[in-house]
Amino acid sequence: MTRWWMVRAGDNNELISLWLEKGVASIGWADLDNPKKFRNRNDFIEKAHEIYYGEKPGTRINWASQVWRFAYEIEIGDRILSYARDKREYIVGKVTGTHKYDSTAVSDYYPNCISVKWEEKKVSRDLLSQAAKNSLGSTLTVFRVDDWGTEFDNLLKNNDKNPIIPPPSDDDDEDFIIEDFVSKALTLIQDKVDKLDAWQMQELVAGLLQAMGYNVKVSKKGPDGGVDILAHKDALGFERPIIKVQVKHRKSSSSGPEIQQLLGAHPLDASCLFVSTGGFTSHAEAIAKHHNVKLLDLEELVNMIVFWYEKMPNDTRSLLPLQKIYVPE
Repeated sequence: MTRWWMVRAGDNNELISLWLEKGVASIGWADLDNPKKFRNRNDFIEKAHEIYYGEKPGTRINWASQVWRFAYEIEIGDRILSYARDKREYIVGKVTGTHKYDSTAVSDYYPNCISVKWEEKKVSRDLLSQAAKNSLGSTLTVFRVDDWGTEFDNLLKNNDKNPIIPPPSDDDDEDFIIEDFVSKALTLIQDKVDKLDAWQMQELVAGLLQAMGYNVKVSKKGPDGGVDILAHKDALGFERPIIKVQVKHRKSSSSGPEIQQLLGAHPLDASCLFVSTGGFTSHAEAIAKHHNVKLLDLEELVNMIVFWYEKMPNDTRSLLPLQKIYVPE
C-alpha cells in the first residue's frame, strides 16, 4: 500500500511556491542539526532536550520525533500532501529523493529536505469529505494520512465519491492532543465561515467590529465606492479612529489595485482594514505594509471571531452558531 504523508509548508504556510518551484518539501528545527549524524532516535531526542530546554518535555520529544520521521521514514514513492492556506487547496506529489540536510535548497531555517515531483493539479479543500477535513487539520508538521490516499487519488481523477472513516490518532501526549483539537476546531470554523455568502460575510465582519466596541455603518447592496463598512467609536461618527473596511469573500487573492482603491475611498484620512478570505497577493501585502493597511485573511479573521464571539450581537452570532467547549489547561 502506498504511504501518504502530510507535511506543513512552513510556520506561516509560506513555502508552497518555493516547494513547487524547486521540487522539494522541507521542514525546520535547524538547531537540532542533521538527524543523519545521530546513531538513533533516542540520541536525537536527547539533543532536543538540550537545545529546547525551555519547552515542555512532551514538546521537545514531539519536535524531534517529527524530524526523525521526516528523515528516516519517508521513502521514494511515498505520496506527499501539503495545504496552501490562501487558496484553500492541497498540493499533491510523489517522493523522488530521500532526506538531505541542505541549508541552501530552501533556506537555512528549513534545512531538512526531500525531493518531490508535484502534480500540476491541486485538490480543493471544499471537495474533501468532512472526515478528511477533520483529520487533516492536525497541527503536527509531519504525519501519516494513509487513510485519505484513495480519496485524494479519486479527486485527482475527478471522482470524489469515496467516503472513508477517519483514522484514530496515535498521539498520546496531552498537550499535543489539546493543541490538535483546538486547531481542528478552528479549521472547522473556517469551513463554516467560507460557506457564508458575500453579504453574510460583510455582516459578520461588522458584528466583529461591534464586539470590539465600534459603531458600524454597513453599505447597502450595490456599488459601495470601495468601502463596505465604516466603523467609529461615537454614535455620530466624529470621534477618531474612523475605520473604513473592504470585505472580499472569494477564492482568489485580493490584489494591489484593490488595496489602493480602499486607500483612495472616502474618508481619505480613515484607518483601513481589508478582509479577504482568499488571501492577498505579495503586491497587495507590500502596498498594505507601506500604507499601514491592516489585512485579515480567513484564518486571522476566524481567530479574532473566536476571541470576540461572546460579545458579538445575537443576529451576527446566528450567522455562525458556535458552542464553547472546555479543555484542560
